[in-house]
Amino acid sequence: MGLYTDWIVPHLCHLSMRNKRLLPYRQRIVAAAEGQVLEVGIGSGVNLPLYGVNVTRVLGLEPSPKLIDMAGQAARQASVPTVLLNGTAEQIPLEDRSVDTVVMTWVGCSIPDPGRALLEMRRVLRPGGRLLFVEHGRSPEPGVERWQDRVTPMWRRLSGGCHLNRKIDDLVRHAGFRIDRLETGYMRGPKIMTFMYEGSAAVT
Repeated sequence: MGLYTDWIVPHLCHLSMRNKRLLPYRQRIVAAAEGQVLEVGIGSGVNLPLYGVNVTRVLGLEPSPKLIDMAGQAARQASVPTVLLNGTAEQIPLEDRSVDTVVMTWVGCSIPDPGRALLEMRRVLRPGGRLLFVEHGRSPEPGVERWQDRVTPMWRRLSGGCHLNRKIDDLVRHAGFRIDRLETGYMRGPKIMTFMYEGSAAVT
């Protein structure tokens, strides 16, 4: 792994996820969560203060030991009971049909195998449960797409595996989810990094 990946990338992740422009997206997604929640890629725990009374417990999954430590501080201050799990989205350490909501906020770009991870999320969701997500990804503009494809190989090495060019809605559908809400569009900033997919999906 190395010093850069183990220590510098977690701090960069923490700083980038505290961007105030992301807060409205976070608030909308987290406000819709109910019951027992699995947050995939909980990072440093930036979402934890946003969970409300409809959430009984948050299970925070994170592969980075450093980010788990950082999330522990946020968990101790959270109003909702929180359990942190060190593990990957491709092998979620939970039983089938054990959670009511899965939350993903800007993590789908960096999961090594997003297709397998989404199948795992579907596996752990109870009937009637929902996947709530906000992610950046592939732009519908051909010129921007081309630049995303060019830049991604270098960018993912610098940013902890972040891909700029994943088409998030297709990945969600291919894993067997039915998208019931989807809003897309650019956030302010460089177009190759700011095309957003925000929505919710249910198991088909």
